[in-house]
Amino acid sequence: MHTSQKRGRDRFLDIVRAVAILAVVVQHWGMPVLSYSDGHLSTGNALATPGWWVMTWASQVMPLVFFAGGAANLISFTRAESSRSWLAARLKRLMLPVLPLVAVWLFVPDILRGMGIPEQPLQVGGAIAAQLLWFLAVYVLTVLLTPLMVAAHRRWGLKVPFVMLAAAVLVDIARFNDLGLIGFANAIFVWVAVHQLGFHYTQGRLGSIGRNAALGMAGAGFGITALMVAFGPYPASMIGMPGAPVSNMSPPTVLLAFLAIGQIGLLLAFKPQLNALAARPNLDAALKWIGPRFMSVYLWHMPALIVVSGVAVYGLGYSTPEPGSVLWLTMVPAWLGACGLVLLGLLRLFARFETQSSGPASTAHTPQLVLAGLAISGGLLGLAAHGFAPLSDGLAQGPVPWVALATGGFYLAGKQIPVSELGTRLLGRAVSVTELAQLKR
Repeated sequence: MHTSQKRGRDRFLDIVRAVAILAVVVQHWGMPVLSYSDGHLSTGNALATPGWWVMTWASQVMPLVFFAGGAANLISFTRAESSRSWLAARLKRLMLPVLPLVAVWLFVPDILRGMGIPEQPLQVGGAIAAQLLWFLAVYVLTVLLTPLMVAAHRRWGLKVPFVMLAAAVLVDIARFNDLGLIGFANAIFVWVAVHQLGFHYTQGRLGSIGRNAALGMAGAGFGITALMVAFGPYPASMIGMPGAPVSNMSPPTVLLAFLAIGQIGLLLAFKPQLNALAARPNLDAALKWIGPRFMSVYLWHMPALIVVSGVAVYGLGYSTPEPGSVLWLTMVPAWLGACGLVLLGLLRLFARFETQSSGPASTAHTPQLVLAGLAISGGLLGLAAHGFAPLSDGLAQGPVPWVALATGGFYLAGKQIPVSELGTRLLGRAVSVTELAQLKR
């Protein structure tokens, strides 16, 4: 077993997760190209600037999030009393920070409509506030699979991610031969494969790999990625671009798994330096602060962008300068700073849902927990796909059914419910969410 697990806190994982979440935030705040005129909000992507795709090879850090998540999940899993207790605790902890987000955004669109905000920017804001919930929906599925994948890891080792990679290649072949919808299977194969690499950091050779081997791993990962871009059907950008016929991200292609190998190898090559950096008092304090708030930062950084954009672009008539221009480079720090201040304010209000205890231990049995996880994942995926729409447009067509499904899953993860009462309880939960929405209208 890797010695970092015995000591408890692993500074390397701390800094990988911090780098990942900060890269996500800076990319999402820095890449919008916005302007407003005559009731229409124009949205573009600065990273669509010719040649800027190369930045996405570093800024696309979702592979690092799943890698660090896999390592952390295995550490906590091996310390848990049982797989049932671990699964219950993980589901509740993942979903708890989401509750204030959905509670607020159920009613924000109607409030903004009442303030006279036009329909098109209102729709854009509701979509942006919910779209990043896709990650949590997929991550919940990886959590549900973790007990099985841990057993597979202990029995077959590195064969498991290799098999997942092979499956992802086959999915891509089918996807690029007129079976497009099958590409969504790689939301499991790609991300679970990367999650599995996190296991090999905690219990495996990756935890003690030398610099030369790590650099070789990085070269292989980035090299294969480059070859597949040059000679395959894959776009060069590691994020989706406006108007592009193919995205490496939605659904994920196997390219992201090879990008993960490159990124992980590069970070492991400098692990001693990163550990020394993380041990400095100021950075250590920052890592301890952000560690318990990762999910809150992720969930609320897009609403922070919406607030700043609403005030600056809609309210004050600001338009994003041409990306790469002197004016753009001058304004980006101020834009990021404004978003950061709003995010800190939102964290003061809502991060407590993540940092506080998730309550008493769950008594739910494993089958009910699996059902809870599937309900949470399905509800969050529905929200990510449809966004937050005004309740006055109709409850059935808006976010209420998806919120009811996700919160119902959170409720199921709490305590065991007899099968005879399960349907009644879930229906009651859905009705209560709907009634609350109607009362707030």
